[in-house]
Amino acid sequence: MPAFRPRLVCTVAAALALTAASPATAAHADPAGLREVLFVGNNWDGTADVIASSGDFARIGRISVVPDKEQRLAEINADPVKWAYFMAIRNSVGEGHDQFADDMYSTPDGRSVVVSRPSFADVVSIDLATGRLNWRFPVSGYRADHMAVSPDGTRVAVSASTANTVHVLDIVTGRQLGSFATGDKPHENIFSKDGKYLWNMAIGDVNTALDAPWLDWTKGDRHITVVDAATYKPVKVIDMRERLDAIGLKDYSDAVRPAVFSPDESKLYFQVSFFNGFFEYDLATDRITRTKTLPKNPATSDDRTTFVNDSRHHGLSMKPDGSKLCVAGTMDDYATVVDRATLQEGPLVPASKPYWATVSGDGRDCVISESGADQVTAIDFATGRKRMSVPVGDHPQRVRLGHVTAGWTGPSN
Repeated sequence: MPAFRPRLVCTVAAALALTAASPATAAHADPAGLREVLFVGNNWDGTADVIASSGDFARIGRISVVPDKEQRLAEINADPVKWAYFMAIRNSVGEGHDQFADDMYSTPDGRSVVVSRPSFADVVSIDLATGRLNWRFPVSGYRADHMAVSPDGTRVAVSASTANTVHVLDIVTGRQLGSFATGDKPHENIFSKDGKYLWNMAIGDVNTALDAPWLDWTKGDRHITVVDAATYKPVKVIDMRERLDAIGLKDYSDAVRPAVFSPDESKLYFQVSFFNGFFEYDLATDRITRTKTLPKNPATSDDRTTFVNDSRHHGLSMKPDGSKLCVAGTMDDYATVVDRATLQEGPLVPASKPYWATVSGDGRDCVISESGADQVTAIDFATGRKRMSVPVGDHPQRVRLGHVTAGWTGPSN
C-alpha cells in the first residue's frame, strides 16, 4: 500500500505548508470586561461547572446544558429511529447513562457557551446570563462528539460520529459554514495555529467486543483527514496503519484518539485505542519517530473488552513551552507528566478514570478530569505532583479554557 492513499490531493508545497511553524503566541491579559475560566463538562449530569482557570481553581458558577431537555426527549420518544439510537448511546458509549455534555467552547465575547450534546445529536449555544438557548444545530446522523474552535474563536467544528461528517459552524449564529467527509466515527478535531487547516481523527467502531488484534479490520476505516479550513476540501489523508506497520507494530490499533501538536507544529503526539502510552509523529518525514509505553496498573485487566470505548489511555496535553506532556491513563487510574525530550515519565499521580487533560490558564498545571471521582485535579508541570482537586458534577470529561464576562457567577434565572 502506498504511503498516502489515492484520496490524497495535496501538492508537495501544500504538504510542506502543513509543517510550517506558527509564530509563538505571546502571553496577554484577558480582554477588557472578560475573565478567563475553565469550562468542565459533566457529561452524565447535563451541567457544566465554570471554575477559575488557574490558582485555586475555585468554582465560579454552574449552568445546565440541557435547558430544553423535556422538549428534546419528547421528540426522541416520538421517533422510533431516534429513540433506538438514543438508547444505544445510553447503553454503549454512555455506560448506562445519557451523554449530555461532550465538548464546549465560549464565544469570543464571553456571553455564551457552545456545547455538543451526544445523546441529543446536536450543538447548542447557551446564553450564560439567562441559561437559555441562543440557537441549536442538529448534526447529521444521531450523535455529536468532539469539537474544536478556530484560533480567532469565530468557528466551531463538531464531529457527527454516526454520519462520518464534520460540520463547521459560525459560533455566534450557528449557521453551517461548511462540512467534510471523514473516516468512520470522526472524533478529535484540531485547528492549526494559523487557522488554515483542520485535522480530524476518525476512531472507527469502539463499541463492539471484537477487540482482539486479529479482528482490528472489523473496526472500520480509521484515518486522519486534513482539510483546508477555508474551503473544507481535503489536502491530506494519513493512515497510521501504514506508519505503525512500518515500525513493526502490526498488532497496535491505528485509531487515533486525543492528540496534540508541538508548539512549532512539526510533531504530532497521539494516543490510540487499547495502548498504555503514545506516539510521536514527524510531519516533515511522514513517519512515527518515537513510541512511549507507560506503566500498566497491575489492578487493570488486560482484557481489551473491559476498556471503556476501547480507550486504555485517553487524554493528552502539552505545556505551552513544549517541554512536558501530560497523559491521562484512563483505565490505569493515573496521570503523569512526561519529559518531551527524554520521554521519561514523572510520578504516577493516582486518579479515578481520568478522561481528559488540558493546561491551566497560566500554563503551570496540567488539569485532568477524574470522571470516576467527579473532580478535576491540577498537576504541577514542574514537579509532576498533584497540587489539588476540586469537586465538579457527575462524570466530568472535556475541560476547555474560555471566558465569561467579569463578575459572572451563573445564570440569572
